[in-house]
Amino acid sequence: MNSLTVLPTFCLLVAISMAAPVTADWINLTGSETAPNIAEIYVMDDHVKLVLEVYVGDLEIFAELLPDDWLTGKSDNRPDESARIRYFAEKRFQFITASGEKLPAEVVLLEPRERVDRRSPFAGMINPYTRQRVPESPADKRVLYAEIIYRFDKKPAELTMVPPLDAEGRAEATIGFIVYHKSVPVIDFRYLGAPAKLALDWDDPWYSKFENPNLKRHHKSALMTFLYVEPYEVRHEILTRVRDLEQWMDLGLRGDEYIEVDELETLKQRIGEFLLTRNPVLIDDSAAKPILDRSNYVKVGLTGIQLVEKPERLEISTAIVGIIITYLTDGLPQQVTVDWDLFTDQVQKVPATATDPAGPLPTFLSAGDNVHRWTNFLKNYKLPTVQEVQVAGSLGEFRLPWISLICAVLLLLPLVLLLRRIRRGGSVVTPLVSGLVLLVAGVVAWPLAGITVTRPATLAGEMPPAQAQDLLQVLLKNVYRAFDFRNEDDVYDKLAFSVSGELLADIYLQNRKSFSIQKAGGAQAKIKSIEIEAASAERLDDRPLAYAIKSRWAAQGSVGHWGHVHTRRNRYDAIVTVEAVDGIWKITDLEILEEQRVDPASGAAPTSSSAS
Repeated sequence: MNSLTVLPTFCLLVAISMAAPVTADWINLTGSETAPNIAEIYVMDDHVKLVLEVYVGDLEIFAELLPDDWLTGKSDNRPDESARIRYFAEKRFQFITASGEKLPAEVVLLEPRERVDRRSPFAGMINPYTRQRVPESPADKRVLYAEIIYRFDKKPAELTMVPPLDAEGRAEATIGFIVYHKSVPVIDFRYLGAPAKLALDWDDPWYSKFENPNLKRHHKSALMTFLYVEPYEVRHEILTRVRDLEQWMDLGLRGDEYIEVDELETLKQRIGEFLLTRNPVLIDDSAAKPILDRSNYVKVGLTGIQLVEKPERLEISTAIVGIIITYLTDGLPQQVTVDWDLFTDQVQKVPATATDPAGPLPTFLSAGDNVHRWTNFLKNYKLPTVQEVQVAGSLGEFRLPWISLICAVLLLLPLVLLLRRIRRGGSVVTPLVSGLVLLVAGVVAWPLAGITVTRPATLAGEMPPAQAQDLLQVLLKNVYRAFDFRNEDDVYDKLAFSVSGELLADIYLQNRKSFSIQKAGGAQAKIKSIEIEAASAERLDDRPLAYAIKSRWAAQGSVGHWGHVHTRRNRYDAIVTVEAVDGIWKITDLEILEEQRVDPASGAAPTSSSAS
């Protein structure tokens, strides 16, 4: 087997690299994103854009939008299109300014489609807060898709959004809606069941907000700090808007409104270098060396923080940068403090979260209470370890019936005596009785007396499935744990405990390469659990002591950044060659037969690949 042919897969095995954007673990529990009707509303500089998905069962409520040629049995007195759209803007789906002006509407796109799949993992389940069942999207996916523009000449200070209402002022249709002011989401998905007034901050759309306090977004703060305390590493992560950074540093941009594409990388690097010098971190009362690990432009999406994948022109007022600063440690610290010194006129309270192996602990920082402190209260926590697996004692045991063996040795004496007396014609009673006594004693003692002896390597035979499973569990755990260490020398040394030959150097070098890709925008998960589902070993006759273990296992890892956790589970079918090297079990070769990425929640395997 050629180990080089499976290196890319093995790197995924040992690191489960997240080259794709990190997604958040926050989930909307209202169920509004699966409502029968969906309205996405975008407030721009000179217009409001309404994107509607009208459920096929509610078309009558939005009948003004339907073209004449879509109807059968059209009435002669049906108003023409312009009159219907005017009525729609004035009586049906309205946008009203603070002065009472109702914005006129213009339909720019109208067509039948299938609804966008906004799958909620909690659909059909009971909301733990309201004790109500979270709605599921309609089984019939047909919708009327409409894009409607409401124009205005002067930027309004307020906009009231009014859905279709009946004579008693109740919403005629169930509508899930989301609102963006420019590129900033003002709310998460909510229900639009009544008129909703939105105050617009045109200088800083981040602070546009609805009058109804229930209409808000999950990520409210423009400035957040996160502290991750893990074995061998402390990470201080910061989310900040570019606009707020203007108070502390010269952005060096050509314009006052946009960050041009060719300015993105330079600005991001300067921001990272600036933040390296702020918010001092002490680990066990000592200043540690900060390492600028990663920096990314991010945006607040429907599920939380998401990476900006492709370079694009960004508005200064809405652009957000995520910075990750890493500090290497010898183990798990006893105390970590962050002396936070970044506040603005509008941000006087900064959300701060400290996360350790036990989970997150949120708090707030203010100018009068600006030290974010984490103290180790983990009582029974054990550091991840990597240990050599000795061949001696790992090949199983066998039972040695020592009394029976002694009886067998002693039985030789009466047998010899018996043969001599038979040859000479003497009495055979004594040796015969003695032999029978020893034989009976040996048989009786066989199940009753004995000692358990470790099987030596020279007597190694076939490896039972249970033993192969246990050995593979320890070796794979060692490989995964080796990459929990952050110092490169430590990683190589720990990896050498369980991997040998060319495979060791190849895995290490390939993993370093994968790190460079991750630092460009991805993240690396740490393996939390390994489950060996099947293992069968075959002795290799061409080597002193080696087994090819055909196996299947699942590895689950998670990565936390900027307050969110992304979990990935991979399942592998592989042939792992384990061999005794200087008295230590090591992996010397690997062939991945099949790899599947599994949804951790459902156990389903959405993707798979194979290597040979």
